[in-house]
Amino acid sequence: MSAGDRRCAAGFAFRCLPQKAFPSLEDRDIGERLLKWSMQGRITAQAFSFDQQFKPYQKDEFVTAFFNDQNVNSSLKLLSASGQWTTLGSKVTKIEATLVPCTQISMSFFDRLYSEGVVRETGHIVKCYDDYYDDILISDELRKVLLLEDSDHYDLFSQLDRKEFLFCLFKHLCIGGTLCQFEDVVGPYLETTKALYKDLVSVQKDPETKDIRIISTVFRVSAYDARGLCYPSSQRHQQTFAYLTVDPCRRHVHVLYHCFGTSLSTNSL
Repeated sequence: MSAGDRRCAAGFAFRCLPQKAFPSLEDRDIGERLLKWSMQGRITAQAFSFDQQFKPYQKDEFVTAFFNDQNVNSSLKLLSASGQWTTLGSKVTKIEATLVPCTQISMSFFDRLYSEGVVRETGHIVKCYDDYYDDILISDELRKVLLLEDSDHYDLFSQLDRKEFLFCLFKHLCIGGTLCQFEDVVGPYLETTKALYKDLVSVQKDPETKDIRIISTVFRVSAYDARGLCYPSSQRHQQTFAYLTVDPCRRHVHVLYHCFGTSLSTNSL
């Protein structure tokens, strides 16, 4: 099938870039952390290129074209209900794409955790009595800040802060998978968040002010086929997610995918 045949009304055609490396997910220390957090083998990143100029207002057209492109459909990874890696391989009839703010360029965004009794100066996370939010165990002040609106420290992060892609990544890593073993110190969460964010997001220096700014546009996405929700999974969970980060200059789109569950021994197809 030619590239022209693959185009939809929006005019976007995509090509998988299997050679694209994501160093954070290949790092041995991070791999051990993801295993501990019950995410290893259930999280992956992929890269695709596209052939047309992209503008953020084209969100729905772009994401629809992405999921219906033959190259994407045959190579986009997801976990089956039995826990096996497979590819999308189905005709997408509807998409949901939510714009995720992505403006933060410094991990100092999280410094406030140290000043309000959530994390001690040593980096140790303050413990609390066990509680549950849905099926997620809360045993420290950090998870209370992330999940419980009635937490004493919930207001450390505004609603806008909580929508930021950097915050979303941090929260996903802190909550982890089904059998997540929580960290006693915040460092591993921050280091892994930073490495993953750096791999997924593109920046550019303003030629006049010399300030660094993020040029990527980020979407959290879901897709449906004739049977219903099919991506990132047929079962909804706040820890089952797929993000597209779109670099309009390189014309690359990165996909970060995770399906909530128990760590698998391998994350390759």
